[in-house]
Amino acid sequence: MLPPAILLSLSLLTSFLALYYPAWSDLLLLSLPAVIASALLLLAAVIRKRKTGSPPKWIIIDGSNVMYWRNNTPKLDTVREVLRLLMRQGYTVGIMFDANAGYLLSDHYIHDGKMGKLLGLPKNQIMVVPKGTPADPYILQAARDFGAPIVTNDQFKDWSNDFPEVRTPGHLIKGQYQGAKLSLDLAKQHKSPS
Repeated sequence: MLPPAILLSLSLLTSFLALYYPAWSDLLLLSLPAVIASALLLLAAVIRKRKTGSPPKWIIIDGSNVMYWRNNTPKLDTVREVLRLLMRQGYTVGIMFDANAGYLLSDHYIHDGKMGKLLGLPKNQIMVVPKGTPADPYILQAARDFGAPIVTNDQFKDWSNDFPEVRTPGHLIKGQYQGAKLSLDLAKQHKSPS
């Protein structure tokens, strides 16, 4: 937003000088269109800033954990419900699954793109980790990179030395179903350093 403001200021100054000094009046041919153009650029920057507001508030879902939350049976609907709740809360969501998630859900492998379509998210917000690799380090690294909490009932005890933030209250957001009602422990969520 600063460059358009600087351009507007310089254009206005040049226009006033051209009006004040008759010998510089030819500058008006350049400075007046520059005033209009820089004012439009500034207006566009202000509108864009209002639309985007603050940077996204990221949260990572441990998809392979969450899909078991209802009746201890893997269901993509469970992940969808958690996703919808978090999006209503204003989060930008990333979801990561173990490579075997597709087999558990539908007896065949499901890649990132298809998983994204099934959940209504773009491919860049979904990751099915490579076969033979645990999703945990990917989840923990993504949370660290984005300064995001993780929705999971996993404690990540095997990874706590490499990712000590899992011991920070609110970094791991627990969830459960009480009957048919989903509840997430978002109240304890920590504020990530900006």
